[in-house]
Amino acid sequence: MVSTPTSTKPISLADFLQLPETKPASEYIDGRIHQKPMPQGKHSTLQGRFTGEINQIGLPQRTVYAFPELRCTFGGRSIIPDISVFTWDRIPRSASGEVENTFPISPDWAIKILSPDQRPTRPISNILFCLNNGSSLGWLVDPDEKTVIIFQPGQQPVHLEEPGDRLLMLPILDDWTLTLEEMFNWLNLP
Repeated sequence: MVSTPTSTKPISLADFLQLPETKPASEYIDGRIHQKPMPQGKHSTLQGRFTGEINQIGLPQRTVYAFPELRCTFGGRSIIPDISVFTWDRIPRSASGEVENTFPISPDWAIKILSPDQRPTRPISNILFCLNNGSSLGWLVDPDEKTVIIFQPGQQPVHLEEPGDRLLMLPILDDWTLTLEEMFNWLNLP
């Protein structure tokens, strides 16, 4: 399934944010609404496992937190990375300390996992948009090709395809090492 625009007439961001949520979720990009593809097995497995691994490290130390399918609205777009990772001090909170429902900022690390038959153009555009609006790291994960493209501000993307290639993390998680092979082995449930 390919993500296609669900609106052909431009709409304002304010009007988009008043619409009811769709399933799968829709994103607002350049005045248009685009519905994301429905996650499938490999996508959901990697998303769930990766979110859990990041939070297992970040939560006890209060360094980072990973949110699956979190709407982030900033810079005139409203997008939903598959995983949005925020450093602890950037997580929007209420006066009582609870996590806010709305995130008007870019994630520190945006992770997009391609779905079968999904073209990478829009996900790459969203990752680059995140980087241009304050994100430090972006990943495009392709479960079928078993590759990851890593994006950082002001640098050429790095394409990892060898099983032993080590994945680049946020500096705050630099003690965590994970290879491409280890990550894609998550698809082999025990």
